[in-house]
Amino acid sequence: MKKSTSNSSRRLFLKKSAAASSFFIIPRFVLGGNGYTAPSDKLSIASIGCGGKGRSDIINASVNGRENVVALCDIDPNGKHGVIDARKKFPKAKFYTDFKELFSEEKDLDAVTISTPDHTHGIIAKTAMDNKIHVYVQKPLTHNIKEARLLTELARKKEVVTQMGNQGASHPGQNYVQQWIREKRVGNVSEVKVWTNRPVWPQGISFPASDPGNKPKDLDWDLWLGPAMKIPYNSSLHPFNWRGWWDYGTGSLGDMGCHLIDIPFRALKLKYPVSVECSVSSFFSKMWEVKHQSVGCPASSLVTINFAPTSLNTSPIKLEWYDGGLRPSYPNLIPTDTYLGGETNENGVMIIGDEGIITTDVYGQNPRLFTKDKQVTSPKIKNLPNDDWGHQRMWIDAIKDGYGSPKHKMLTSSFDYAGPMTETVLMGNIAIRSYFLNKNGNPDSVRINGINGNSYYGRKKLTWDGENMKITNFEEANQFVGRNYRHGWEL
Repeated sequence: MKKSTSNSSRRLFLKKSAAASSFFIIPRFVLGGNGYTAPSDKLSIASIGCGGKGRSDIINASVNGRENVVALCDIDPNGKHGVIDARKKFPKAKFYTDFKELFSEEKDLDAVTISTPDHTHGIIAKTAMDNKIHVYVQKPLTHNIKEARLLTELARKKEVVTQMGNQGASHPGQNYVQQWIREKRVGNVSEVKVWTNRPVWPQGISFPASDPGNKPKDLDWDLWLGPAMKIPYNSSLHPFNWRGWWDYGTGSLGDMGCHLIDIPFRALKLKYPVSVECSVSSFFSKMWEVKHQSVGCPASSLVTINFAPTSLNTSPIKLEWYDGGLRPSYPNLIPTDTYLGGETNENGVMIIGDEGIITTDVYGQNPRLFTKDKQVTSPKIKNLPNDDWGHQRMWIDAIKDGYGSPKHKMLTSSFDYAGPMTETVLMGNIAIRSYFLNKNGNPDSVRINGINGNSYYGRKKLTWDGENMKITNFEEANQFVGRNYRHGWEL
């Protein structure tokens, strides 16, 4: 593709605008009327993983056609999970199967949305940022903690504008939670309880058999596998049910933790955790013989993540995560004839202080404040935008204003914030994976009585050195801080 001089000049201007002199600026509406956007002021954006959530990500990032969607990319060109619809929505966009080819060909690309399975977030985002392309990456930011730290530091080094796709970070309900915490309406917080109805996909079962004969003709399975080891095509993994398998997904925590844990993490100004532990459900096929789950996530789990005091809270904070149908009990302060988080109790957050309790639904929706004097504050939020509360649009606008601009600093989930928060979410998965470490390797099942009854040796509280990304009291758990990469896919 021949490089466009005008597009290159526009891209250079956009990248340098934050550092440019501020005198002699003519407002856009003076040049072309109120609301006018000059063609040269449009960003060239692309979508990688344009099915599923990726479809709405690129639609919202285009701001109703205000920006130029120049390219779409997906390993499944004819995917019925939204890929075909995205291609119809943006018929002028060039289509690619390989993200590496897209970056090689699209020389004037300004920004990209990345909405692929978790295990490929890191390599695609790094490739984009190495080319100084601004990135929007679906939650969780990465598949593991090392990748999250790498992307966070790389965004600063390359001075690119970033946003993670936990759209609830931009929901105005969170502003009420933050205000109540600042005003000490619930006093000092000691406990946070977070729960979800996930998994809603197959999980806690044996790994499904491959069925290479069912692979769609044009689907590039090797690109889908990415950094994971090579296996034959498996229709049980694409397009969605990959989430419950460690090689590709991050389980219920990865799916919903960045939406739900985000709320207390942001409001309480939490930092890296100091420790983590868990317990998980067991499935018995025979007396005393438990099904071993090392390649996939368990059906349900209870994870406890501990934090040191913060600038807003003088006591340590214990955050409990429940999934797989588990949820916390009603505290005395919340009447039993109401709900805990969301109206169905399926997802929610409780921030528990010595003077009251704050609850929300997922994304920070429906915030409520319960105080000891039996008062309930439940603000009604009206006229919400229907584009993920402007989460992608604000990222686009920040790109135009430049790295370090006020709009950039106001983003609710740039990697400076989203990186450490994602690391916290993924800490829970380190505890879960350590829980299944077994002296006998990875058998299909384990007898938990008799001579081998103590063969699980990673079931302990893990202490964490966040700055150095290291479990300090159990070395073998550190294998889960990163991952093993297939040759050619290393970060």
